[in-house]
Amino acid sequence: MTESELIEGCLADDRLAQRALYERYSRAMYTAAYRITNDFDAANDVLQDAFIKVFRALPRFRRESTLGAWIKTIVVRTALSHIRKQIRFEALDPQLLEQPIDWGHRLDAEYLEKAILALPEGYRAVFVLVEIEGYPHKEVADMLGISVGTSKSQLFYAKKRLRASLSQYDLP
Repeated sequence: MTESELIEGCLADDRLAQRALYERYSRAMYTAAYRITNDFDAANDVLQDAFIKVFRALPRFRRESTLGAWIKTIVVRTALSHIRKQIRFEALDPQLLEQPIDWGHRLDAEYLEKAILALPEGYRAVFVLVEIEGYPHKEVADMLGISVGTSKSQLFYAKKRLRASLSQYDLP
């Protein structure tokens, strides 16, 4: 099925089209939810809630982006809403934001993933949204209800923590 056929089928309450849409996007969306929540059960809850929102909001989908990008936005916002009460942000001296982070050697994806998941919620949320999902700081700040400066400082501290965590591994 093409994206348009999936959308039209879902709008017509075709259960097969709805299942096909879920199966096409659920794995990638679960990954995004898990990266933000760092909890398998929470990611499953987020995924379920997000797809309910997707099916309810589909009549308002304007097709200005791909369906996958639209769904991902809903998943990310649902995951952020889920963890918002747990996130604690720390202030940072703005001068530190301009200093580049030297990651040193080549990183192995497994070590990096473990280190990212070990970050505190605020650091992890900002790091995942900016560095993995590609959102600009302004959008991240809006999604999290924080200032752009706080978003930048959380990213700085996340990278600093990641560097410290990864320095423990004997990477090639």
